[in-house]
Amino acid sequence: MEYRDYYDILGVERDATQDAIKQAYRRLARKYHPDVSKEADADKKFKDLGEAYEVLKDPEKRAAYDKFGSNWQNGQDFEPPPNWDAGFEFRGAGYTGGPDGDYSDFFETLFGRSGYSGGGSRRSTFRMKGEDQHAKIVIRPADAYNGSRQTITLSRATIDDQGRVTTAPHSLQVTIPKGITEGQRIRLEGQGMPGMGGAPAGDLFLEIAFADDPIFKVHKRDIHLDLPITPWEAALGATITVPTLGGKVQLKIPAGSQGGNKLRLKGRGLSTAKQQGDQIVNLRIVVPEAKTEEQKQLYKKMAEIMPVNPRNDLGL
Repeated sequence: MEYRDYYDILGVERDATQDAIKQAYRRLARKYHPDVSKEADADKKFKDLGEAYEVLKDPEKRAAYDKFGSNWQNGQDFEPPPNWDAGFEFRGAGYTGGPDGDYSDFFETLFGRSGYSGGGSRRSTFRMKGEDQHAKIVIRPADAYNGSRQTITLSRATIDDQGRVTTAPHSLQVTIPKGITEGQRIRLEGQGMPGMGGAPAGDLFLEIAFADDPIFKVHKRDIHLDLPITPWEAALGATITVPTLGGKVQLKIPAGSQGGNKLRLKGRGLSTAKQQGDQIVNLRIVVPEAKTEEQKQLYKKMAEIMPVNPRNDLGL
């Protein structure tokens, strides 16, 4: 995917005011409008201008886009890091995915098929509930397993007195429900944009994403763990201490276990009163290295008294 420099497309500096961006777009849109332009690539340039303006005219999209800084050049290979948009507040209904957007892969990767919604058209009435806000937050799997209460800080885009987009921190206390899964949302009533004419404020919806964990992998409600065991533990069976998000537990390894076998710890996943998640333990056999002559002879003896062809199923 190619990086798109929206500032370069509009011919403005990265610190341009919102008015300067609007003026640049209007000037170039008139120049490259397909109905009046004689240039062969007018359609493409007009489309590119519209996409760039869609991002830079919106303080929220612009603040998120600016997170990448000026280190990328137009057309360079680009892949946004995981959860790049975590911590940014957006108005409206989040990703719209509507059919009317005609945007590049770069735009759709960052903002969805039709971008973040600006909340739709306003009714001409004095009393109006405030717009809802949306943001993504990244938590540890352990926070979801146990439930927690924590302070999060979001970035809310604003326009300063000079007409430039800036971000202001917005901190609040959030209760993470026990058993919440990735992609689910927490609704904070009244934490969105203020209402008009005494109407209530909108709500803030927080989408949950999980930070990478060095030990556990999360798939829906189940927690997956690769457990290294020795050949004798696999062959003879053993009871082994295993980490879980809720603490250490004892797991019985059946005799004759093979690498890749999976064992299940019921209820040790992301569980609620109504839905249960389990921990899936994937056995991985670690074969000791034969470093001494005595150790090598032991392996040779095993080969003599326990012959086996592990490639029999391959016809070898």
